[in-house]
Amino acid sequence: MANRKRKGRDVSGWLCLDKAIGQTSTAAVGSVKRLFGAAKVGHAGTLDPLASGILPIALGAATKTVPFVQDSRKLYRFTVRWGAETDSDDSDGEIVATSDERPDRASIEARIGDFVGEIMQRPPSFSAIKIAGNRAYDLAREGEVVEIEPRPVVIHRFELVEVPDVDHAVFEAECGKGTYVRSLARDMSRALGTLGHVVALRRCAVGPFVEAKSVSLQDLIKAREEGPASDLDRFLLPIATALAALPEIAFGRNDAAEIMRGGSVLVRGGDAPIVSGTVQATLAGRTIAIGEVDQGEFHPRRVFRD
Repeated sequence: MANRKRKGRDVSGWLCLDKAIGQTSTAAVGSVKRLFGAAKVGHAGTLDPLASGILPIALGAATKTVPFVQDSRKLYRFTVRWGAETDSDDSDGEIVATSDERPDRASIEARIGDFVGEIMQRPPSFSAIKIAGNRAYDLAREGEVVEIEPRPVVIHRFELVEVPDVDHAVFEAECGKGTYVRSLARDMSRALGTLGHVVALRRCAVGPFVEAKSVSLQDLIKAREEGPASDLDRFLLPIATALAALPEIAFGRNDAAEIMRGGSVLVRGGDAPIVSGTVQATLAGRTIAIGEVDQGEFHPRRVFRD
């Protein structure tokens, strides 16, 4: 019998990739998979090709924690060009309307607070949202009129960073899940009595994944040229990085062994935290499972055997 082709290395962890402008998230994930020789990869939140910045990529067992990162806050820095609205709400689209109005700093600062908190937002026509089974951007590229209903999103922080010239302004926004910065720029421009679109966009953080922990694809390529795929493992962050917001319960070896078998265990001991809901179980500082605490008992939902 012929030997089965190996599907890749059994490597686990998180990579905080600093994606370059012009590359799709799918292509970036594919490159990482090839460089690491990994059997399984995934990512936590698509980043537009025209945007740069943080793209958290999960390898191996870390893919089980992707939902916890997708729900994290995201920090963006972006530049808006006043005076023109495009069909994609960024510089890649066609200009559909223009305005001679240019807001000054005082006008911007007077209205920016209107976009903090929970707001209703209509996603861009050129987005990955599915409409009747089709991606909105595919329909828009075919010339169809794309109607996407507004939806609630949360803007935790929105600040004006600088006004480099009369035609541009730079902002930072800390957003919840599902927020489109392009839509935020479009709607703010309209509220200021003008039109605008995003001409530069960088994602500076996704939950615990920040620029200080990031690595570029070029860094990975260089390291791979100098050694085997396993040398790249030094760039990986622990699986637990994705679970920073979850309460932690430390278990002893006997209870941990039962959890690793998928069994439920009592949360006991005088120092046991009083918690309920979703938590992470650890053994000697290593996350071994994610689960639920109900009436003083931990029930594992995802177990990490790596």
